[in-house]
Amino acid sequence: METACKNPDSAAFSGRLIAWQKRHGRHGLPWQKSRDAYRVWLSEIMLQQTQVNTVIPYYERFLERFPTIQDLAEAPLEPVLELWSGLGYYARARNLHSCARKVLSGFCGVFPEKPDEIAALPGIGKSTAAAIAVFSRGVRAAILDGNVKRVLARCFGIEGFPGAVKVEREMWALAESLLPDKEIESYTQGLMDLGATVCTRTKPVCSVCPLKALCVACREGSQNKLPAARPKKKLPEREVDFLILSDGQRVLLERRPPLGIWGGLLGLPEGGVAEARNYAAQHGCRLLEMRALASLRHTFSHFRLDMHCLLCLVEIKGHPAAESGREWLDYNDIDSAALPAPVRRLLKIAQNTEVSPRR
Repeated sequence: METACKNPDSAAFSGRLIAWQKRHGRHGLPWQKSRDAYRVWLSEIMLQQTQVNTVIPYYERFLERFPTIQDLAEAPLEPVLELWSGLGYYARARNLHSCARKVLSGFCGVFPEKPDEIAALPGIGKSTAAAIAVFSRGVRAAILDGNVKRVLARCFGIEGFPGAVKVEREMWALAESLLPDKEIESYTQGLMDLGATVCTRTKPVCSVCPLKALCVACREGSQNKLPAARPKKKLPEREVDFLILSDGQRVLLERRPPLGIWGGLLGLPEGGVAEARNYAAQHGCRLLEMRALASLRHTFSHFRLDMHCLLCLVEIKGHPAAESGREWLDYNDIDSAALPAPVRRLLKIAQNTEVSPRR
């Protein structure tokens, strides 16, 4: 597979992009105010598969709580997950915490300069490592995130799914060949800005694009065909039975294992009627009533999960106790707790469904 433009004019490409970024690009984002590698890294991780407007308040709250990489490295994982709650893709938060500890122990709290050394840290891929090196040290390195792949595929007429090994290899070679000799920060930011605001996935605004004179897709009207979509495959389906044990004010949750789906987050115990009776007895509760809630479906990137939930109203005798790894959460704290979004939805449904137990 070959690009439509075998000998791209890298000077024209980068020159137009840099000039456009300086005049029309984004300049007021909070992470653009510093070349601190910690802040650059944090923003890059948060921005993975997440919109800028969503990230900004999370980024600011995170830095308020953990202003330095040492503060993050020395903190337990739980408050990190709590601050990440609602942002999704929680493996990012676990890797962030692990990476901070690696940088503190292996590099005295200072990010390495070389992109390949950065990429060896937990949760940092080749493109993210390059972005960190570019924006914190001015290193001349190529990025290739989803936005950049879209820009390159359209501008140079690259066919095929960008996630395919052969196509991605071709795109990396092209991205590296286009790097300018100077103003690497403006060039890299320009690629990001163009993909996010002009060369968007749907309805690209070609009329204001600085690359329209060079763009194969614009010339051939193939914007909706490039880049090629991921080949469709049927997602497997799974089912799970959750239990919500609640006295009307609190709900019993358990900390999930550190790895796997929703690793390290608070979740609901699993089981049916028999398990509900056992849970109630184990935690000094009298089971008053059980009712099934409507099932919910949540789609992950690699499977669909149908969640069935049994709401169990209980009377807590004495002070509510929980075993290690389990805790009682007040309904008022649902929004701030480290909960997966689907579990938070289930708890809000339960909160609006249940009535106060009879005393």
